[in-house]
Amino acid sequence: MVFEARNNRPGLGVAGGLVLAAMLGASADGTAADGTAQATPPQQLVDRADVTLRAFLRDPDMAWLRTNLPRARGVLIAPEVLKAGFVIGGTGGRAVLVVRDASGSAWRGPAFYTFAMGSVGFQAGIGSSETVALVMTDKGINALLAPSLKLGAEASIAAGPVGAGAGRTPASDLVSFARSKGVFGGLDLDGTVITANNEWNTAYYGRAVLAADVLVPGGAVKADSSSLLATVSGSGS
Repeated sequence: MVFEARNNRPGLGVAGGLVLAAMLGASADGTAADGTAQATPPQQLVDRADVTLRAFLRDPDMAWLRTNLPRARGVLIAPEVLKAGFVIGGTGGRAVLVVRDASGSAWRGPAFYTFAMGSVGFQAGIGSSETVALVMTDKGINALLAPSLKLGAEASIAAGPVGAGAGRTPASDLVSFARSKGVFGGLDLDGTVITANNEWNTAYYGRAVLAADVLVPGGAVKADSSSLLATVSGSGS
């Protein structure tokens, strides 16, 4: 599982990693460990990411996001980040990343990733959240091309301005927005470990590819991602 290599990270012990692995650990071929159907295979995650981004862009409070998307280097979208907070705290989710190519005129991806974070981050009473993060710098993109990174260490992240009059631009590599039950705010991604999910990358593109293979040369392309890429580029309906 993707969490096994990260269990020595601060804030996410072995037991916490096992809880998150059980929560997120269905395989990319559409079957969970017990043989039941997987609810969110790679294509469904891409489709849900498209729906999430569209909803954020339509929201009146997301003026900063709409204004700054055209200059972003990448967009990281997690349609559902879950809190497993029964006895052992822990938070996790899956995400897709799309990046702007070197010419700045087209978008590549998606590549698949997994979130893992400690018990802190959610406001009391919030069990899940949708998250969109704009990657504003080349440093942020390069960090995400590594097999894994810890936000706040390898790349800085700040909460994005919310509200129709928001104009402040955070000085960080990533600027994130989270929404739960229609309300923005409540999720702190600082300290989150993001790991490339190469099992899902391979399953989605039908051959062994890494996130860097998808995002840098653009050699892995799938037509089923066209709606998401159109939404990011501003050409979606």
